[in-house]
Amino acid sequence: MMQIVLVVVSVILSLAAAGAIYRMARGPSLLDRVLAADVLLAIIAAGLATDMAINRHLENLMLMVALSVIGFIGSVTVARFVSDKR
Repeated sequence: MMQIVLVVVSVILSLAAAGAIYRMARGPSLLDRVLAADVLLAIIAAGLATDMAINRHLENLMLMVALSVIGFIGSVTVARFVSDKR
């Protein structure tokens, strides 16, 4: 049963990552590209969480926290930059 769940989650995360990469490449504006990068970081963190759940370990927990902080700081920085221009 766990292998079926792993396959389903892997397919969903792969499709989501492909969509985010497509939006990063073809986004009409800078904000779309930044949002896609933030979504891609969240997808990577979800993949790490899936790996930790399947293999029953916590080795990637600090990496997940670092990715979350980087994504948050990057989004806030871009939002402040864009709000100052308008």
